[in-house]
Amino acid sequence: MSTPLRFARSFSFARWWSIVLKEFLQLRRDRVTFAMIVGVPILQLTLFGFAINTDPKHLPTAVIVADTSPFERSFVAAMRNSDYFDVIETLPDEASARHALARGDVQFVLTVPADFSRRLLRGERPSLLVEADATDPVAIGSALDALTGLVQPVADKDLVGPLAHLNGRPGAFDVVLHRLYNPEGITQYNVVPGLMGVILTMTMVMMTGLAITRERERGTMENLLATPVLPIEVMTGKIVPYVFIGLIQVSIILVAARIVFHVPFVGSVLAIYLSALLFIAANLTVGITLSSLAQNQLQAMQLAVFYFLPNILLSGFMFPFAGMPKWAQFIGNLLPLTYFDRLVRGILLKGNGWADLWPSAWPVAVFTVVVMGIALRFYRRTLD
Repeated sequence: MSTPLRFARSFSFARWWSIVLKEFLQLRRDRVTFAMIVGVPILQLTLFGFAINTDPKHLPTAVIVADTSPFERSFVAAMRNSDYFDVIETLPDEASARHALARGDVQFVLTVPADFSRRLLRGERPSLLVEADATDPVAIGSALDALTGLVQPVADKDLVGPLAHLNGRPGAFDVVLHRLYNPEGITQYNVVPGLMGVILTMTMVMMTGLAITRERERGTMENLLATPVLPIEVMTGKIVPYVFIGLIQVSIILVAARIVFHVPFVGSVLAIYLSALLFIAANLTVGITLSSLAQNQLQAMQLAVFYFLPNILLSGFMFPFAGMPKWAQFIGNLLPLTYFDRLVRGILLKGNGWADLWPSAWPVAVFTVVVMGIALRFYRRTLD
């Protein structure tokens, strides 16, 4: 009797079924894996179905009004009615406008010159100036297209009766668009700096996420726990080597961004590295925390993926942050990648200084401290 036939006759359905049942029981005991099976599809459906929007509206807008007139009020009202612009403040001068754009407080600034209405009534076809933060060309593209279509409806509304002769073709007035920081709308200028945060998040969290679980699986965790070291010493000691790895990655990305993709480098090199160092620390604390929570390396990897997914989708890296609903923006504002994207793009493309960087730097520092506290708490539980 041949070996294959003997094997076929010796196959036992009962033994095979017991193996199947064993695997189902193992999956049931592995709560992290079961949560990933259910959680990842739900998370992706929620994010892609409700949170992602490539046509953002109600973008924050400021105005500088040097000439208050019915024409100015009609144009501002038309901007609001288009749903693309949300006029949130009136600024006193151009310097405050540039400061608001640099910090990301607004994405558009409308400037009405002092002689606008007088020149309009003389038939001289004056211009309104709209400055836009073009670091993310996708976020502002539809809004800028909508601006050019607002001139004629405003003219048709206000230039009637004795003023009707002013309403001709081309329009009675013009809108001049200035795309700041990325005037040509080059996508790489926005994507490549954002990739720095994505790469650091993925590598730092995953690498440190295996740190404690690797010790536990190899059986060396007991020896480590028996040593007279404090939890904070263990945590920071495991983090430091990966800090240097992260800084090497930052250097590689910066060189490639400048030489290969010709991304502008307007700001300070020191500011870039200090921001990256802060962000690396935040991600390393996340990795250590996940490593403390996980029972094995597979669970640590699963938790790292579960953390990475909302970071890449809700931080403004892939999709415009302003186009997300409020609940998605709230979640995004809890993630360090959201702030690091603003930091690195602000330094590279806008040349932001320390005062402009601080609103995005302190949330990352707070996140690091809070997550490190959680890691220490679970480490103490491991000691118990």
